[in-house]
Amino acid sequence: MNKLVKSLLILGVLLFGILCVLRVTGLDPEYMDYTTPEYTERGRMTRPGLWLSGEVVREPIADWDWVQDVAHPELGNTIMLETRTWYGIPHSVTILPTPRGDRLYIGGSARDERLEREFPYYKTYWANMERDPRVRLKIDGKIYEMTAVLVSDPEEFREVIGRDPVTTRINEDGTEQVVTKWYYWRVFQRNLAQY
Repeated sequence: MNKLVKSLLILGVLLFGILCVLRVTGLDPEYMDYTTPEYTERGRMTRPGLWLSGEVVREPIADWDWVQDVAHPELGNTIMLETRTWYGIPHSVTILPTPRGDRLYIGGSARDERLEREFPYYKTYWANMERDPRVRLKIDGKIYEMTAVLVSDPEEFREVIGRDPVTTRINEDGTEQVVTKWYYWRVFQRNLAQY
């Protein structure tokens, strides 16, 4: 019994030490080009990360369109999103941004077996944002502290992505089937210097 307790204690200390190091250094999520067959074969999933590191931007951004022009040699114009989990260790992923002038949106689609779940549990980061809307974005190596608000107005949604949020198809038997559901959040800067 004594050996088991010592082993668990050593394991706990090691895990705590690793998490402390990762808190300082960060652990970015895996990136994979979403247009490749490998991405589709993996169920449109990549390895998530933990904390994102970088310089925190404290100045307000008046126009987010520059985000589309970011041309990282490996990531292209994807950005990283860090969400807060209920257990205190962040969950981060890579996503494509949707800038619209003074507004910035993030989001994506649920399809296949994910549609069997209820919103927001299609994706872990969606559930995290709905539970705690405080998020961090890493864009071109810099961190933007944001608040995410689900787009619920159908007109605003169509303006953001140019289509309806639900994609359907007609099966051979004539029934209609939902094949994709899109969800977007508008993100607002927070923790800005006030003068």
